[in-house]
Amino acid sequence: QVQLVESGGGLVQAGDSLRLSCAASGRIFSTNTMAWFRQTPGKEREFVAGIRWTTLYADSVKGRFTISRDTAYNTVYLQMNSLKPEDTAVYYCAARQFAPSTSRNDYNYWGQGTQVTVSS
Repeated sequence: QVQLVESGGGLVQAGDSLRLSCAASGRIFSTNTMAWFRQTPGKEREFVAGIRWTTLYADSVKGRFTISRDTAYNTVYLQMNSLKPEDTAVYYCAARQFAPSTSRNDYNYWGQGTQVTVSS
């Protein structure tokens, strides 16, 4: 069984930085794709960033956010810089086998989410 637990969210002002962490337990391997999604009330969960052997970012966060994994493959991070109010959302960690995907329907495992709120 795979379990994902996010942490690091909080309330910040525009321009500040946060680093989210996702701790994974179970059968997580280097061949897995790990990703971050985010969701606001009334909207679908949207792709933010993913990592396998390369990284992939949504256009809205490219150049500001960085996704990374530790050498043990059991933790994934999302470094968020230059935060904007429109980044406010619940951020979710996700995992799947094989190739990266930007579709939430392609991911098998999900964390519970962590709230990020960015004020003006």
